[in-house]
Amino acid sequence: MNPGPVMTHERVRSALAGPDMCHREPEFSRLLTRVRRKTTAVCGGGDEHTAVMLTGSGTCAVEAAISSAVPEAGGLLVIDNGHYGERLHHIARAHAVRTHRWELGWGTPVDLGALDRLLAADPGLTHVGVVHHETSTGMLNDVAAVTAIAHAHGREVVVDAVSSVGAEALSLRDDAPDWLAGSSNKCLEGAPGLSFVAARKAAFEALGSGPRRTYYLDLHRHYRAQEEAAAPAFTPGIPAFYAFDAALDLALAEGREARLARYTRLAQQLRGGLEGMGLEILLRPEHRAAALTAVRIPRGLTYAELHGGLRRDGFVIYSAQEQLAQDFFRLSTMGCMTAGEIGSFLSALERLITERHR
Repeated sequence: MNPGPVMTHERVRSALAGPDMCHREPEFSRLLTRVRRKTTAVCGGGDEHTAVMLTGSGTCAVEAAISSAVPEAGGLLVIDNGHYGERLHHIARAHAVRTHRWELGWGTPVDLGALDRLLAADPGLTHVGVVHHETSTGMLNDVAAVTAIAHAHGREVVVDAVSSVGAEALSLRDDAPDWLAGSSNKCLEGAPGLSFVAARKAAFEALGSGPRRTYYLDLHRHYRAQEEAAAPAFTPGIPAFYAFDAALDLALAEGREARLARYTRLAQQLRGGLEGMGLEILLRPEHRAAALTAVRIPRGLTYAELHGGLRRDGFVIYSAQEQLAQDFFRLSTMGCMTAGEIGSFLSALERLITERHR
């Protein structure tokens, strides 16, 4: 029940055992092209958009987007209301990007009026960085509203959609973020090891006119290789491509809205059971993503005891991070999970709590 790597479909696991393949052969070119096309589709892109694939975790894609998209004379306004918002700041600083870190506090919704004023006050902030699903708390940030305000000021938006794309409502065409960073192994239910950045083709092309901050994570380098030669710039994780190709087929067949509805049903079942045991959920309902729930550790148990007891019953839970780690733990409802498994988890948790309080 951790938020990635998630439990995958049998078709995805079987795909990992595909044949050995040279990444400079036509077979991989076709695989790469298919995966890019399907990834663009699940991101809600049109003919003017594309996706660039990277071998690495979701953070790899986020770092590639920030280090490549923000120009040398530009600046990044980082919306920080959780661990991954803070990570945007650290990534930008590592590449000497001028950064204004707007610290809202973990679990605090974005004040759109304040955002408007911040951008008006500093024209040098050419980009806005925001996390869509902040998995440190389970909060869903309003990327569409943030993007509308940023675009009204002529700024671009880099969105970390690592834990949301494929399920939560987010579209390159409808919500119009300029740069969308995602991962294969969360709501898209592929194997870990691949990530991607999706954007307008013209935006990728424009990256060629500026200086490069990185070599391996240079998005223009990857874009040119994949777009012009249908080849990777560097040796890719081929088994993860096999798995992601299968996972994308499943995601497109199910559809984003249906996948979100499935995750939502599971989350409602889980949260109802937790609240029925008297456990506290971190966020107000209107701010919660469907894919993750942060819940207070039951009285009389430590996280280690909770984790160990539930693991013996076949369930892996996830610790909270940093300032929440002492009091909270996290439960994911993404991946190939069933209502029956949620019910079994709730029964196991209730037994563990009851045994501790005897």
